[in-house]
Amino acid sequence: MVSYSYGWSRLKLFRPNRHAYTFNTTVSVVIPARDEEKNLPLLLEALQQQSYPSNLFEVIVVDDFSADGTADVVKFFPAQNVRLIRMSDHLNAEQRLNSYKKKAIELAIREATGHLIVTTDADCVMGSRWLETIVKFYETYHPRFIAAPVAYHGENSFFTRLQSLDFMTMQGITGAVAYLQTGTMCNGANLAYEKSAFEAVGGFMGIDMIASGDDMLLMYKIYHAYPDGVMYLKSRDAVVRTLPVNDLSAFMQQRIRWSSKADKYEDKRITRVLVLVYIWNVVLLLMAAVAIFRPEIWYWLLGLLAYKVVLELVFLVPVAVFFQKRSLLPWFIPGQPFHIIYVVVAGWLGKFGSYEWKGRQVK
Repeated sequence: MVSYSYGWSRLKLFRPNRHAYTFNTTVSVVIPARDEEKNLPLLLEALQQQSYPSNLFEVIVVDDFSADGTADVVKFFPAQNVRLIRMSDHLNAEQRLNSYKKKAIELAIREATGHLIVTTDADCVMGSRWLETIVKFYETYHPRFIAAPVAYHGENSFFTRLQSLDFMTMQGITGAVAYLQTGTMCNGANLAYEKSAFEAVGGFMGIDMIASGDDMLLMYKIYHAYPDGVMYLKSRDAVVRTLPVNDLSAFMQQRIRWSSKADKYEDKRITRVLVLVYIWNVVLLLMAAVAIFRPEIWYWLLGLLAYKVVLELVFLVPVAVFFQKRSLLPWFIPGQPFHIIYVVVAGWLGKFGSYEWKGRQVK
């Protein structure tokens, strides 16, 4: 956590206004969507509000066998640069895949005309300078792959605030490891990469059997091919916002899905950290169980918890300042028991269990 604090503090804030703008990079925004009829209008509207010239970017929504009106939302959306791809035109509904999302992105990239592929999720929204900031960053540094920040919004309960704090911590670590070059982390809700780089590494070939990982596993493939070509965009104008889940079951399904790819990472730097974090939380949970019968253990347990909280807050406070979420920090200490338990449970089930994703059961 100390090294991550150093990495985040040293990661330079990107200010779009200080960089020249040539308006010559074509962009394809790729959005996989399954049963997103309610969320897509807000996203498409946000994309039409972008300051980046509409003639330089296209929006490709891939309908993943939706059972609602997702396709119609896209089809009848009043914008010339919005396109619809139906997976049903390319795959049989009975055809079994383990990663429909990767297939959806692959289909979109195959038809994309943009030099730069930008991916986000159908339940996201962003500010008007999102694309402009990404392109300015790309034209300034010319990375092959850009990881950009994601944040929750609409936190109106104890449970959603805990999610936001946890997610914000992961986002801070994502930026820190990018600066320190000690790992490859990102979130598929806010990525950009060259179409040529995606094709050069064979796209999702070799990782397409893994249900999750359209973000971090691809990031490592590109990093492996272009070690100096992966960067993190630290800018408030580049933040994508999404909603936390509403109930514990959906939260656990989400975190089990995320942890299920942990042993699939070729980037063992991240794997080692995940194992260490998991063992640390298991030890704390076991100590709490033993302390019920051995009261003297409480002193050790409380000491370790204080140690954990202080180090994590040293890291989290400046991250919260960047995301403008300092108001959530008082919920950090009350949320510690929940955090420890969920890490242990989700980590175990991610390795040995199964989960549901978009109405599909995945092992």
